[in-house]
Amino acid sequence: MNIAVFCASSDLVSERFKLQARSLGVWIAQNEHTLVYGGATGGLMDAVAQAVREEGGYIVGIVPQNVIDKGRKSDICDELLCVETLAERKELLKDYSDVCVVLPGGFGTFDEMFDTISSAMLGYNELQVILVNVDGYYDGILQQIRRMQEEQLGYIRTSRLCVCNSVEECVSILEKKEE
Repeated sequence: MNIAVFCASSDLVSERFKLQARSLGVWIAQNEHTLVYGGATGGLMDAVAQAVREEGGYIVGIVPQNVIDKGRKSDICDELLCVETLAERKELLKDYSDVCVVLPGGFGTFDEMFDTISSAMLGYNELQVILVNVDGYYDGILQQIRRMQEEQLGYIRTSRLCVCNSVEECVSILEKKEE
């Protein structure tokens, strides 16, 4: 299974979030899945990718040229695809993936998550997004989604967005997809 991971690239990210990212990376590699991610250095991106690498797993990075120009391209990818824009990156992340896991992150992570959900709802892909709400990080966004649904301004099929509270719960969901 090709597993996209959307997450923070900031080096200021909390160690508790890095532990979750590493745990996911170890599981991906030990179960012979492929990590598909943004291909940049720093933060949770490094944590998940390094864990996959240390366990001998396969890594596909998809990185925009401006990230390369800033010296932030990861050197541990087995396959690295360079694109010009973030829109191209998001399209390739979706095209290369069977499922998407969202760990804590910032605007880029939010963008990747919402783009994947909205494009799936419009029929452009069949991807499920698993939102890992570590320590309630995404509580505010989840509250806004509930409000959106209550106001009948939008909907999300539960088959498209699955919320869990830890990487362990995420792994359980992923294991069911393997069956």
